[in-house]
Amino acid sequence: MSHTISYSTADKADVLAFLGSKGDLTPDQLRRLESMRRYARIRQDDLDHQEVHWGLSVPDALEHLIAGHSDADADCAGNAYTTALQLVIDRNASDPGHLGTYSRPSTFFGLVDDEMRRLGVPADLLPHGFLYGGPPDEFPFLPSSMDGYPAIGHLPLARTKAAAEAYRAVLDRMDPDFHHDVRELIEKLEFEHGEWESATKDLDWYTQDTLFFSLT
Repeated sequence: MSHTISYSTADKADVLAFLGSKGDLTPDQLRRLESMRRYARIRQDDLDHQEVHWGLSVPDALEHLIAGHSDADADCAGNAYTTALQLVIDRNASDPGHLGTYSRPSTFFGLVDDEMRRLGVPADLLPHGFLYGGPPDEFPFLPSSMDGYPAIGHLPLARTKAAAEAYRAVLDRMDPDFHHDVRELIEKLEFEHGEWESATKDLDWYTQDTLFFSLT
């Protein structure tokens, strides 16, 4: 089974505003919440069609997050909560980009981390760490998804340039089997940093600060 990694940018405060809000939201936020609920129902219909049962529906998981808790004890509750949180992120984020599709992304990026660590890339910039690091620390705790997917990762946009520069500095010394994928990651991080730097300089209303990763 293959897994896809996509990414988008958002202001993490915009996402957090929904979590534990109990519906105390602005009119614009309420419109986005209704969109989240609609997409949660669509996602659940798709799961039902595939006969995938998590013990907690995605619409119910979304309502739990809005109410401020994530304590359902179903074995696969983490899958539902992670899917619901991703819906909240998506309704507050840029259009998603595609990083890649991998048969075993955790294994692959674990090996990339080993190679980069050997070449001196700082531990806090290694890609497996932010791809699989979960949402930001300010977010509520979510139980882990069964089998590891879906998953959410993040990297502050202010750190994207440092990561890209660290990877580019060691790329030529890495195992050639990693070159294509690491080069793709470098280019996407550089692009997102450039967009963020330009927007924060030129647009006084721009507040996006986080690159979110979705692994499905």
